[in-house]
Amino acid sequence: MSIDEKINEALGISNDKPVTKAVVKQEYTPPVPRVEDKEKDDIDNDYKYSRENYFNLIERGQDAIQGILDIANQSQHPRAYEVAGNLIKQVADTVDKLQDLQGKLKSLKEVPKNTNNTNIKQALFIGSSSQLHKLLKEKQDIKKVEDAEFTDTNEKK
Repeated sequence: MSIDEKINEALGISNDKPVTKAVVKQEYTPPVPRVEDKEKDDIDNDYKYSRENYFNLIERGQDAIQGILDIANQSQHPRAYEVAGNLIKQVADTVDKLQDLQGKLKSLKEVPKNTNNTNIKQALFIGSSSQLHKLLKEKQDIKKVEDAEFTDTNEKK
């Protein structure tokens, strides 16, 4: 008599009944391959890729939630329910990240409306002092011409 037979006899298990396990088949969806569109910007390609990944994570998370809820219902163990709750929270956070992705894309594509209202507090001139003097003199000459034109037009009226 083998050791397995002795254990089975001690536990009252007969070898006549074959042990059968239920096999649960789950559909497997392969990950979507990343297709990069050369005609679109990197922003659009990255957005599309991120969006597909978030959808994939959410779907996998929903499958995992269903599985852990089944286990929690069968075992009635508080830890299984705690794990299920944490998993639900993580999937909800992923959904929030998917929604935030929309706002980030909008802010990336949005062009600033007023670019003229920039205040320069410190400027750096790279060049010699003679070049700077020349630029300032040209600016003064332009200012004098503008002032002269302004006074000429006012006198004619």
